[in-house]
Amino acid sequence: MAVRSGPEASLTPTSYLVLGLVGHHGTATSYALKKTVAGTIGGFWSVPHSQLYAEPTRLVGLGLLADDQESGGRRRRTYSLTPAGRRELDQWLAMPTEEGTELRDLALLKLYFGGQSGPGSVRRVAAHAVEVHRRRLAAYEALVMQPPPRADLYQLAILALAARYESEAVAFWDAVAVDPDLG
Repeated sequence: MAVRSGPEASLTPTSYLVLGLVGHHGTATSYALKKTVAGTIGGFWSVPHSQLYAEPTRLVGLGLLADDQESGGRRRRTYSLTPAGRRELDQWLAMPTEEGTELRDLALLKLYFGGQSGPGSVRRVAAHAVEVHRRRLAAYEALVMQPPPRADLYQLAILALAARYESEAVAFWDAVAVDPDLG
């Protein structure tokens, strides 16, 4: 099988997310990938669930993953890294990146335009954002206290950083909720 040829062979961050998760687990189904994302990195790196089902199949076609499909029952496909997939992931992991952090938070976007909002709108958005970030903070703190199976030091450091971000977000939105003109 030829590995990575043509325009369909371009890899995206989702491609590397799938390769990394499969590499971390050893083998994984798309459902396991979805659960892992939802329970760990989904709060800071979102990916549509449909891509966690489509991308592994595409990576099999590129020779970066191998799959084993059950012959009966649900006919689940279990994926594993091929040697070419391991090399691709290793190269990507070693490559520095110039991209900065992207905050994609709808509440922040609404606050940016808050000067155009009606009475009480900013306070309502802020109060709700506080609760959302408190829930996320609690989830990350729980992950740090009881790490997922096979979590390594790097994964724990990222989860701790995500908890710190959520703590800062709670403090920020608390201040906005108390004084919406804080700006």
